[in-house]
Amino acid sequence: MTLVSARPSGLVGPLPLLYYMHGGAMITGNAWSVLPRILREWALPLELAVISVEYRLAPRAQYPGPLEDCYAGLVWAARHAAELDIDADRIIIGGKSAGGGLAAALALLTRDRGGPGPLGQLLLCPMLDDRDSTFSSHQMTGLGMWDLTSNATAWKALLGDRYGAADLPPYAAPARATDLSGLPPAYIEVGSAEMFRDEDVAYANAIWQAGGQAELHVWPGAYHGFDSLAPRAALSQDARNARTRWLRRLLAQSGTRSRPAV
Repeated sequence: MTLVSARPSGLVGPLPLLYYMHGGAMITGNAWSVLPRILREWALPLELAVISVEYRLAPRAQYPGPLEDCYAGLVWAARHAAELDIDADRIIIGGKSAGGGLAAALALLTRDRGGPGPLGQLLLCPMLDDRDSTFSSHQMTGLGMWDLTSNATAWKALLGDRYGAADLPPYAAPARATDLSGLPPAYIEVGSAEMFRDEDVAYANAIWQAGGQAELHVWPGAYHGFDSLAPRAALSQDARNARTRWLRRLLAQSGTRSRPAV
């Protein structure tokens, strides 16, 4: 597998790392496509190193293949922190849509395996539940760029014959998790007008009930991928600013200094 690494030039000393999984419904996308935005919005103003993961895609690689790729890359990065000039104690895992689901699953998996402990998890409109049983998943059917039919197609590609199985592990679909204790602080955002709304809100609530930390944003009227499709909209700017503020606070609490945003 491939890990794409980038960092602001001219900075000396171990940097915090954003370990990022791209979106694309588990069936499309690549590690390079997300780098320009990540570098512009987070890496430069916050002095972060970035690793973007080129995990295998479904249906050629079904669960647990893509998640195991992400876990293997995280372990490798932590073990080679000195060579990469990163701080292994300040690794934030994150992703958007399918990548957000992988980030949530990765937090569960590394907790249970005793792997590298992330500083936080950045979950942007994460794809968490294969069961498609929430109110919002049916409310938004036929609306927007991602609906019930699209979602079922993607989950079937990832899970194959295990799609909808009663014994599906939470690492495959994090909404199935019954124990969300011991997880790193989470930033969870979703639009009020997308099918993932209810499963993402429920995930934040489950983290709170388990005694964890979660910052939840439900952006009013926002649809799936709104900030990418309408980047200049005021709501998109608000969402980007909220993410950056959360990252800045997380880094500050861990003792990392960061420059003002540019």
